[in-house]
Amino acid sequence: MTPLSGKTSPSIEEVRRLKQEGLSMSQIVDRLGGNYPASPAAPAATASPPHAATVHPSMHLSLDDIEHPAYMLNQNFELVWINAAAQQALFGGHLELPQTSDARNLFRLLPVGRNEWGSLLNFHVGIAKSRLTPDSFGNLCRGLDPVTYARLQSAYFETEPEPLQPIIQSTLLLPDRNSKDKDRYHTVFASFFREGIFIVLVPEVSQANEMLSLLARRDEVIRGLLRKRLPVLTDLSVLVADLQSSVKICSELPPEEYFELINAIWTALAPTFRKYRATYGKHVGDGMVYYFFPQPDSNYLANALACALEIRQEIQHLSKAWQIRKQWFNELFLNTGITEGQEWLGTFQTATSVEFVVLGDTINQAARVSDFARHGSVWVTKSLIGKLPAEERTRLTYGVRRRGPEGREVFVASSFSQVGTLLEQEGTRMEKLRDINTLPITEIVDIRPPRSEIHLPRSD
Repeated sequence: MTPLSGKTSPSIEEVRRLKQEGLSMSQIVDRLGGNYPASPAAPAATASPPHAATVHPSMHLSLDDIEHPAYMLNQNFELVWINAAAQQALFGGHLELPQTSDARNLFRLLPVGRNEWGSLLNFHVGIAKSRLTPDSFGNLCRGLDPVTYARLQSAYFETEPEPLQPIIQSTLLLPDRNSKDKDRYHTVFASFFREGIFIVLVPEVSQANEMLSLLARRDEVIRGLLRKRLPVLTDLSVLVADLQSSVKICSELPPEEYFELINAIWTALAPTFRKYRATYGKHVGDGMVYYFFPQPDSNYLANALACALEIRQEIQHLSKAWQIRKQWFNELFLNTGITEGQEWLGTFQTATSVEFVVLGDTINQAARVSDFARHGSVWVTKSLIGKLPAEERTRLTYGVRRRGPEGREVFVASSFSQVGTLLEQEGTRMEKLRDINTLPITEIVDIRPPRSEIHLPRSD
């Protein structure tokens, strides 16, 4: 990182102190009342006239009010939104976001080869270094030209990691978009959310305190960013899970207990979905839809499979607890279907919420496979298994149960079958599965841990 990077203004220190006292960000905003300590002044050689416009403390800055370069990255450092000022300052006004997620890689789009942008590049690399291992960062840069790749790898090892905090602030020397021959000190803010990273570049002469006040209103910021998020064509895996016999269970429970059960299922499974970087999708009824997107430090397809088996275990524990509580023989099963594809990801908005939505056949296919599954089984498409890395595939126990000549069931490992063939074998017909009749699928039975997680017994 350049010598300027890593400077932290007193206003950030004040926010940290209040956070340590247990105050929420909204309470901090109320406590400070917008009157944050001033940011450090820029050096005299680069300072602008002191009559720059200011915003009254009582006025609330919004995303639409931001006149400075601002953009949002997802956890893969891919651009998902950029304002006009950032287009002009960073890309000469010529950038139109590509349609595919890989092509939106920030390190592919930034002017990496120009030395005057080195401090901004190092700032982003510092953010990545505090969150990604060297191998994961290498995966993030995969596909770039050799010169850019080498520069990024060198920057990773030479740059200090940025701190792991909800908001970080540094001072960078960057080209002045109003003058081709001058550089200008900027305050760069990075605000971190589960959905991504929001970055704003504020000229040092400007009032940066209102920006800090905006970033403190985290719920407002992320809702606004998600509404502005542009659709992107991305690889993904879709997991659909439905509660088996939900109508029967609902009829046997008082309304308040049925809703208590459904809420208990969501509460029990939420940590597992977070663990595997799953993104919630809208689903009608008491089932669930989650999306798994490419990650720099793990395989998203393997994440979907591991997540499915873990939630199956959680449901088994919950089922036993409710059997004891209700003294009934009902078992809770989440029937799970998983597939993969490349689809458009966007958001639907209402007056009160923003929801991620995937357009295309992938989600419909996963839902139909979930309809086929029974007794908490996990079924996946052959295409997904085929796209797993060899190391991940060898850890799987998967296959199809077939009936022999004498009616005895035999598990045929590492095999697939068309849905229609499996239905004929069971002597059943399901009209709503007709559109996946020829789809080859397999059942995931188990996943062995990686070798690094296997602990051999000690010889002594």
